[in-house]
Parts: sequence; structure tokens; C-alpha cells
Amino acid sequence: MRLAYWPGCVSRGFTPELHGSMAVVAERLGLELVELDRANCCGAGVIAEHNQELADTLNARTFAMAQKTGLSMMNICSTCQGAQSECQQRLDADASYRAHINEVLAAEGLHYETGLTNKNFLWLLVEDYGLERLGELVVRPLTGLRVGPFYGCYILRPTSRLGYDEFPERDTYLEQVIEVLGGEPVDYEGARKCCGFPVITMNRETSLKQAARHIGDATDAGAEALVTPCPLCHLNLDLQQPDAARIIGEDLGLPILHLPQLVGLVLGLEPKELGMHKHVVSTSGVERRLAAQVATA
Repeated sequence: MRLAYWPGCVSRGFTPELHGSMAVVAERLGLELVELDRANCCGAGVIAEHNQELADTLNARTFAMAQKTGLSMMNICSTCQGAQSECQQRLDADASYRAHINEVLAAEGLHYETGLTNKNFLWLLVEDYGLERLGELVVRPLTGLRVGPFYGCYILRPTSRLGYDEFPERDTYLEQVIEVLGGEPVDYEGARKCCGFPVITMNRETSLKQAARHIGDATDAGAEALVTPCPLCHLNLDLQQPDAARIIGEDLGLPILHLPQLVGLVLGLEPKELGMHKHVVSTSGVERRLAAQVATA
């Protein structure tokens, strides 16, 4: 399967372990990623709030670059998925607006037309690659490992924009993947709530309390790790976790995994190959559990 690949900004900057793990996991899955290395930021938040037309132009440029490859597009950032889906909805609904945006893109020889398929890796894994096919590749199952899903906002809401009419189970895909990989999905209160990242520059304490509450709820429910398809959620739940713990005055210490890392572990890739040593919160507990399973197999 060949795909036009949009890694997004954060996966190549703040969370390079996500970009790196996606590359090695894609190879194991037999996915050929044609990286859109000249594509720009999706504009989520900062740009979109101040200049919607600029954000739409930036995303239309990325879409047009993907269309030039003749391939469907895949991203690994659910925030990008949400921002790009919103932009695509506006562009596809208004031919005159689309033509206006295309006038700008013409300077680069680019042109966006309706019909682009753009899916987050989570969606593609379930809908196109297939869970049965994924299950056949498992060599080191997550047997007994209790994993909490953390979706984040932008891959869940609004459902009308994110394809839930056609794929109504998208808000259960993380649980389905965890099960196929041999783990036990953990049900807890914050799995489908905001991580707090969008407000961290405006109200840091509120943001970190929100992250701490989700981590605490998941831990109380028995989770040994969380997995997320969103690098911004990963930043607030992993990078900021020590500060969140200090704010609430409690110990946390829950490992937060990127989705490709969780998949890579069961495909037989080593934690270092997946960049797990770059996390702020140690993933050693997860690594020990998997190592013990291999030793007793």
C-alpha cells in the first residue's frame, strides 16, 4: 500500500520518536510512505483563529501536493486530522472559494480538486489495512498489559465532519487495536476528553490539572500505559506529566505511548528502535512486562 504521508510539524520537532517509529513500523507493515516533505503546518489553533483563509490555503497546498502523487493521504496527528478535515469541508463545499485558493497555489504549479482521502494512521489501520491482517503480524503480543486509550479531541468531534456517518465505530478504534495486539483496553473517564493542551499557554495550571485528572483516572482504573494518536496529547500527558504531578501534589508516572510505538512493539521492534527512551515518563514498566512474556514463552 502506497500513501502520500503527512507527518505534521510536532512529530518532526517536539516528538521525533513518533516520526521515527512510524517509519520503521510502516516498513514492517508493508506500507510505502511517500513523504510530503515540503508540506507546511496545518495551522491548527494559532493560524486558523487569526486568518482562516491563510490556514485553508496552507492546507489546500498540502492536499494538492498529495493529489499530485496520485495517492491517498495519511497523517499521524489527530490535531492535523481535525484541522485539515475542517478546511477540506469548506473547500469542497464552495467551488468559487476553492477557485480563489487555487489562484494562489498556481504559482507553485499546484491545484486542489475535491475527492482527496486523508486518514489518520488509526483510521487507516482499521479501515484499510485491516485488524485481521494486523493480528497475523503479531509476534510479541501485549498479553495481560492493561492499556488505556486516549483519543484527544480532534479525531472525535464534530462527528459530522470526521466521517462518523460512514464509519460510526471510529470512537472505538483504539480499543479494537489494543485487543488485536493482545492487550486489555481500560475504560476510564477521560479517554475521550481534551488533554488540556489547547489552553496551556493561557492557563497552565488548568491545563496541567486536566492532564493529571485523566492520568489519575486511568491509573485508578488499572491502566499500565496510555496510547494516543495525537502528538499534542502526548506532549501534555508525557512531557508535562512531572509538572502536572507537582501541581496536584501526587505521584503519577504513567507511560504514554504513541500509536505506532504500541504497534511496533508487537511487531517485534525494540523499544530503542521506537524511540521510547526519548519519553519523559519512563516506559520501563511496559518494556519489562513484554520482556518477561518473551522469556516465559
